[in-house]
Amino acid sequence: MARRPTAEEPEILPEPDRLEGVPHPRATAKLFGHERAEAELAAAFASGRMHHGWLIAGDEGIGKATLAYRLARYILAAPAERDPALGTLDIPRETIAARQVLALSHPGLLVLRRPWNQQTKRFMTVVSVEEVRRLRNFLTHTVERGDRRVVIVDTADLLNIAAANALLKSLEEPPPNTYFLLLTAAPGRLLPTIRSRCRVLDLHPLGETDLRRAVLQALDLEQREPPGAGDWTRLVALSEGSVRRALTLWLGDGLKIDARLMQLLAALPRLDWQAVHTLADELASTAAAEKFELFYDLLLKALARLVRGGAGLPVSDAETGLARRLVPEPRLASWAELWETIAREKGEAQALNLDRKSLILQTFNRISIVARA
Repeated sequence: MARRPTAEEPEILPEPDRLEGVPHPRATAKLFGHERAEAELAAAFASGRMHHGWLIAGDEGIGKATLAYRLARYILAAPAERDPALGTLDIPRETIAARQVLALSHPGLLVLRRPWNQQTKRFMTVVSVEEVRRLRNFLTHTVERGDRRVVIVDTADLLNIAAANALLKSLEEPPPNTYFLLLTAAPGRLLPTIRSRCRVLDLHPLGETDLRRAVLQALDLEQREPPGAGDWTRLVALSEGSVRRALTLWLGDGLKIDARLMQLLAALPRLDWQAVHTLADELASTAAAEKFELFYDLLLKALARLVRGGAGLPVSDAETGLARRLVPEPRLASWAELWETIAREKGEAQALNLDRKSLILQTFNRISIVARA
């Protein structure tokens, strides 16, 4: 049982979207796979004409936050601590700026994100306008010697309309030496006026080599067991270039869940209901909430791959045969509708806190009906 902090000790609050058991992006030593983007930012800063607003866009878990914190350290560091000749954003980790950014204690750094609700012990689902209003004091306080300031919005997708409009005011008239770094996995969700005031920097999913290096770096820092040689092929395939997804799969027994799921799907149109009930029992408990989410993520992606394979689009060799058998062209619409139904019912069950086992059984029943048709 964890020891509760005393009255004299500050309570360490959880951080939104932090993956348990691996370093936060602030603590990541090296960024893999985005050398070109990093060089572009370093060159822009060295030119003295650094744009005040950057929209760092890309899929979830590919390094957007890691890049943003690297840039924040670089901007906030003393001039003698930067080496423009390197063409990177490397800053010695023992410098004051690096240590303060890591601790979120640098007076020139403000991070806007989903607030923690002490009463419900949950994070809010949006970045609220109250959170963005912290900008007012941050931007108006006196900065000694004209030092620079950095605002990170993580993630801008989750700004509600009032928060987005409050942020827009600061983007329209930014104070000198102030830089906004907006992270987003869905730029189309942002206000067009916000997008128009930022320079877009697109990041892409990592290739296999960079993905492995990033995963091993994170696991090594926490002294976690790395994947074995036989696990990498499936892990890379399921991760889709996302470090966060790879770590979630590895640390959350995702490969084992995927193997059981694919075994059930491979036996269709027959369905091993005893195995389904066993799986549902394991995933239904409160303690298995993360594995429950991971299961549905894996299931929906597997069904999407089967639909793509049925449509003749490239999937793995093993899934190509399964798709041809289960999803012939005349049945494509039925399988696509099945995907939509499962995604909708899962979302409704989560919102209404419905019984997880019943949902899983209902899901497999729907899959069985479509497979037998």
